[in-house]
Amino acid sequence: MLLIAFDSTQQALRAEMLLEYADIENDMCPTPKQITAGCALSLEFPSEDLERVKQIVLEERVEIRGIFAKEEDYYVKV
Repeated sequence: MLLIAFDSTQQALRAEMLLEYADIENDMCPTPKQITAGCALSLEFPSEDLERVKQIVLEERVEIRGIFAKEEDYYVKV
């Protein structure tokens, strides 16, 4: 699973709606403490959907902090 972090709750909710509309499985979750973001909400989604998610974020101009992958006990930006 990958994680999108946001700077605002509005953008997190918008992204959730867009991914659901595109039939991409996603789960809203608290933003991990290791990721500095302006919003307490993040979205998890399957790594196999990365390219589709990036395309949606770009085309719909969703403002994100970044997309992260968990490696052991920390997160790295994808």
